[in-house]
Amino acid sequence: MIGTQNESSLHASLKEYYRQPGDIVEGRVDGYHIDVVQENRLVEIQTKNFTSIRKKLSVLLESYNVHLVYPIVVRRDIVRIAPETGELLGTRKSPKKEDIYDLFSELIRIPQLIVHPHLTIEVVFIKEREIRCDDGLGSWRRRGVSIVDRGLTEVVDQRSFATPSDYLSLLPLDMPSPFTNKELAGLARVSRAKAQKATYTLKKAGLLEEVGKKGNEILYSVCG
Repeated sequence: MIGTQNESSLHASLKEYYRQPGDIVEGRVDGYHIDVVQENRLVEIQTKNFTSIRKKLSVLLESYNVHLVYPIVVRRDIVRIAPETGELLGTRKSPKKEDIYDLFSELIRIPQLIVHPHLTIEVVFIKEREIRCDDGLGSWRRRGVSIVDRGLTEVVDQRSFATPSDYLSLLPLDMPSPFTNKELAGLARVSRAKAQKATYTLKKAGLLEEVGKKGNEILYSVCG
């Protein structure tokens, strides 16, 4: 057991980071488990899979202000340990880099909720330490290597999203109107897949609309 309810060290550390004197940690509100219950809001730490909290958010947002925290890793150090002994075998820096557009990989699961007046989503940019063990039980993508734990090393920065303008501010300033996913990907310097998730989410949230086509590319424009 790591932390409470078998949570990762990263989740536990972020919970402590947001906890203030007088807050209730691991509280219950309307039958739901809440990471941190504060006087004017409920703080939920979600390190992945927004699908799992979609129903929970829909219910809680009817009566409470919810502050949903999502970490984006700007540096990940991968630590390898031995399966039997836990002995440290080595440490390396992961080449994988995350950016603000990785947020849309999760927002795509709750697009209709992101502009709810009671919801604030805060991206916390972090450095983390990921512990791996070659025990043969992990994902085939990692050739059986398991991720044993994720730990917080440092909080680098934070950015909050609560209004339509907050989300639209992610579009590059020199973005043409209308624009295509290809143009968004190029100007934002992200992959086409990330651009597509961004436009899909913002369209479903009612912030973008399809206004035509440019060849085989859909054209998008900011609503209103």
